[in-house]
Amino acid sequence: MLVGKKIILGITGSIAAYKTAILVRLLIKSGAEVKVIMTPAAHDFITPLTLSTLSKNPVLTSFSNEDSGQWNNHVELGLWADAMIIAPASANTLSRMANGLCDNLLLATYLSARCPVFFAPAMDLDMLQHPSTTANIQKLKSYGNHLIDAAFGELASGLVGSGRMAEPEEIIEHLTRFFDHGKLKGRHALVTAGPTHEALDPVRFIGNNSSGKMGFAIAEELASQGAEVTIVAGPTQQVTSHPHIKTTKVTSAEEMFQACQNIFASADIIVLAAAVADYRPVEVADQKIKKTESELTLTLTKTKDIAAELGKQKTHGQFIVGFALETENEKANAEAKLSKKNFDLIVLNSLKDEGAGFGHDTNKIAIIDRKNKVREFSLKSKKEVAVDIVNAIIENVHA
Repeated sequence: MLVGKKIILGITGSIAAYKTAILVRLLIKSGAEVKVIMTPAAHDFITPLTLSTLSKNPVLTSFSNEDSGQWNNHVELGLWADAMIIAPASANTLSRMANGLCDNLLLATYLSARCPVFFAPAMDLDMLQHPSTTANIQKLKSYGNHLIDAAFGELASGLVGSGRMAEPEEIIEHLTRFFDHGKLKGRHALVTAGPTHEALDPVRFIGNNSSGKMGFAIAEELASQGAEVTIVAGPTQQVTSHPHIKTTKVTSAEEMFQACQNIFASADIIVLAAAVADYRPVEVADQKIKKTESELTLTLTKTKDIAAELGKQKTHGQFIVGFALETENEKANAEAKLSKKNFDLIVLNSLKDEGAGFGHDTNKIAIIDRKNKVREFSLKSKKEVAVDIVNAIIENVHA
């Protein structure tokens, strides 16, 4: 709950600043006390008068009031707040935050804040995807700041992609979950993520194009809801700095199975998001296979079906979520998998849907329960999809 919480809202120079009027109104309606700090550039997008009227507090921009000589003490502001939200967070401000620059009141307050800091990026898609921006975001997360990820949709430039600031209602939901300590507090979750690589020789392998983005997004959302999470991750570049997530790295399907076996009995929630290879070579060469013939014949054997094995071991109180990536007869195949592998929910996505599946920052899913009830969702960022999946888990484990 936000009743009585003291919130600093930092607003930077972005067209998304127009949403902050709604955000301030929702914070006040939730019972919070709000003080707004604007960068000079933010004044071009929304007036301080609007925000001071809604927040019932003066809006601050400068270190001092030139007319009265009053000092706006950034240290006191940083100590006053229970939480600081920077929304919208422009690429410029993200860079300055990540590198400790301190040339305006907002940045000085950020560096002085002892409270949790949330930041909601807003910029065009190419700016958000630029390596310098992604590095700055990772650096800010490594400092313990909380990312409220940009949403997918139409941008001010007219392009469509990730970069829209999260809606005010979503930001309120993030804060509420944080202060509620999450609906999954006390639960232990096991999440598998990424591909597996099945070796042919010391340099080659059989694998797939899974990036692990979906599994890591689900793990972070489970942790944000209070769960203690263990990720068993195949070869992937995805990382997390969340303090309530432990990562176990594996390579092959057998290694993933053994890691899951070590954790499964203590897990309340199991989300099997990894794309495990179905087959592995019967023989693995000790040395690199030389290109000597026009053809190479491989004999493959099935890998262990991790989902099926864990489904057999499921005990009362455990909740398993599986995934089905299909190309035909999608719903029928997913329902059959749900039943056969003793899942409680299955998340279906189809490679026929543009922007869904491996490698994308977006996904389009349907969630099917044990009664074959289907809930379909629109194309969203994988962070938003993770929220939908975790909400469905919460609805069922608390039912």
